[in-house]
Amino acid sequence: MQETLTFDTPGRSTRDITADVQRVVRDKGVNTGVCHVFIRHTSASLMICENADPSVRADVERWMAKTVVDGDPMFEHDMEGPDDMPGHIRSILTGMDLSVPITDGALNLGTWQGIYLYEHRSATHRREVVVTLLSAG
Repeated sequence: MQETLTFDTPGRSTRDITADVQRVVRDKGVNTGVCHVFIRHTSASLMICENADPSVRADVERWMAKTVVDGDPMFEHDMEGPDDMPGHIRSILTGMDLSVPITDGALNLGTWQGIYLYEHRSATHRREVVVTLLSAG
């Protein structure tokens, strides 16, 4: 079972997509199994992160901005602007897919965990996230 979700991003930001992914699990009727989530892009990523305090995601972004600097002259690849190569590196560091167990028809995330789409480019983009469900029963 598989569904592709589409999200418009406002530029560099994080977006909680947990409820969207959970809706796919619920609508497909999977009770026990694995939910695999994959983003079809090389300058945006997915992460499981703290969902109660937004300062955690702000701190992640501050660390990223300091670690992978837009316009750094060491980057040769800048075809789409100064955030092009940094966007690729950020997505490699945070990852383009994740797997979450499904238990009793719900994502088996921890109390403070949420699934986030992390946009690494400055401009708005339309992003596609593929949700694949593997049922264990």
